Amino acid sequence: MNESIFYLINSIAGQGYLFDQLIIFFSDRFGYLLVLGLLISFFFYKDKKQGARDILMVLSTAFFAYAIAYIFKHLLPHPRPFEVLSDAYVLYTHGGGDSFPSGHATFFMALATSLFFIRRRLALVYVMGALIIGSMRIAVGVHWPFDILAGWILGGILGVLGYHILRYILARITQKIQIS
Repeated sequence: MNESIFYLINSIAGQGYLFDQLIIFFSDRFGYLLVLGLLISFFFYKDKKQGARDILMVLSTAFFAYAIAYIFKHLLPHPRPFEVLSDAYVLYTHGGGDSFPSGHATFFMALATSLFFIRRRLALVYVMGALIIGSMRIAVGVHWPFDILAGWILGGILGVLGYHILRYILARITQKIQIS
């Protein structure tokens, strides 16, 4: 089933140069725009201190989730589609033997889910971004659907946990500062 879904999504690649460039953009570079958008949103906060805390919490959670995904990649080596399938349409290669789980899917879903506790409407845009990035990672030929699904699930769980853990830590630090 993993292979069948891979071929279905991967079949959108190779339909034309401009379309392939669009797929490449959404599989990788689009993520930079999402992070930049998050940083720009800081300027729309009335309370800059709170905005800085919120952005720090969301980015810290996403990077923590990415680090966990990275550990899993090395504990559970798994070949990428282009390493196994000779007929996969590959728009670029990325890594090798480290397909599971997708770090991109994990990072951006953690970003979106932790953002949900701060700005729900904006978080929905970021969830859509995570879904697009993950799907396009399959289309370019660097991930299996199961890698992406696992990344979304891992990112969602770590996004929720990370947000609450960081919120607790910040509350404790703030409490200690006020006591001093």
